[in-house]
Amino acid sequence: MKQRRTKRRVLLWTMLLAVSMLASACGGGSGGNSATGSNGENGGNNKAQEEQSTGGNTAAGEKVKVEFWAQKFEDSTDAWFKKWTDEFNKTHDDIEVKLTIVPGDAWAQKLKAAQAAGKAPDVLTMNYSNLAPSAKQGQILALNEYMDQSLFDDLYDNVKGFVTVEGKYYAYPKLVEPSTVLYYRKDLFEAAGLDPNKPPVTWAEMIEYGKKLTKNGIYGVSTAQTAGDLGWSSWGLQFNSAGHLPITNDWSKADVVNDGYKELLNFYKTLYQEGIMPKQQLAAYADATPFGQGKTAMQVSGSWSIGLFRNDYKDMLDKIGVAPMPSIDGDQTKTTATLGGWTLVVDGKSKHPKEAAEYIGWLLGGDPNIMIEFFKTSQFSKFSPRKSVDEAMNQDPDAKNDEWRKLISEKIIPYSEAEPVYPWDISMFFATAIEKAMKGEGVDKALTAAEKEINNFIEKQQLAGTNPK
Repeated sequence: MKQRRTKRRVLLWTMLLAVSMLASACGGGSGGNSATGSNGENGGNNKAQEEQSTGGNTAAGEKVKVEFWAQKFEDSTDAWFKKWTDEFNKTHDDIEVKLTIVPGDAWAQKLKAAQAAGKAPDVLTMNYSNLAPSAKQGQILALNEYMDQSLFDDLYDNVKGFVTVEGKYYAYPKLVEPSTVLYYRKDLFEAAGLDPNKPPVTWAEMIEYGKKLTKNGIYGVSTAQTAGDLGWSSWGLQFNSAGHLPITNDWSKADVVNDGYKELLNFYKTLYQEGIMPKQQLAAYADATPFGQGKTAMQVSGSWSIGLFRNDYKDMLDKIGVAPMPSIDGDQTKTTATLGGWTLVVDGKSKHPKEAAEYIGWLLGGDPNIMIEFFKTSQFSKFSPRKSVDEAMNQDPDAKNDEWRKLISEKIIPYSEAEPVYPWDISMFFATAIEKAMKGEGVDKALTAAEKEINNFIEKQQLAGTNPK
């Protein structure tokens, strides 16, 4: 019995030794390779080293998975994102970007839930006004260490400041859209005895032209009339009239009771009280459909309206003139518009910031032809923040011969300011003052009320000294 037990032990130890040797041959690499080769060998078994190189959730040899959430825009924009994301994935062996288009009405809730669960996307779309607050709260990453400086050197000087917080770049811009452009009907100008090649350049001229054009059921001017629309559409004119916005740079107090703002409120008041604009706003400021329908002779709207005209009102394009918004004194090098627009950012807790930034740089900062295709699909209603893209577009027949694009690029964008980053409440307090004045309240009274409301808000929210820019 003892001999049989001994033989069994020897046999058992022999089998265990064989299994151990087999496991060692399969799992232990030689030659120091970290990638899995065609023979199935994996040269690295240091788990900590593998996690450091792959972000902790990607096996060696696999593509790094980058999640990208884009807010839904026009169908053409969604298709552009998809086309070029697919192209990126085809041309990059080590990174795979998964694109998710999120409807605008679901965006905030979906993103908040993902952040709470620790599942926020690596890359996401963000507008300019949200960049500084998001950077200060650590919600997005600075891109300086992940993207080459030459990409940022390619940006126009006034746009660089839009994506900079305390000396660091926190986003890469996709486009800019001037908030304020003047569209006018050349044929109606001629019928009213006005030169169709000389649109108004001062507020006084705009009022004068508006009176002459208001007839036969057509209003001379259409622009924002309610506080909600005036809150953002008048930012450029606030800069134009006073040289600043209605709050001091350190956010310590209101700065609204001045001659410039009095003229601004009187400008809107005159347009409204003298019937140059309708008593009820015909459509939201962002929607220039009434102008396309022939209900107004001059339309103040953003550059995006070009897309509407070229898609829906092709038969009247030769009758439409485009010009900078008139300024308080006729100086068209003074700001009359702010530049809104969209960027791509890297989430503050992304596990793959390097790969996420590589995708952003490739898509928005790489081959100019990628962006030229985007601007063509937008009917040149949006504009490039990059010098190299504009240089390339100037060689493109479609872009080079587009007079509207040329005018806005040369005469509006260079003089435009960034959208403010202070809380929206500030804009609404001032916009309410404009609306009150339009409806008949005294200008001084309306501005004094706005000053009080802004100062109270600053105190309650402890805004003094918190400007992140």
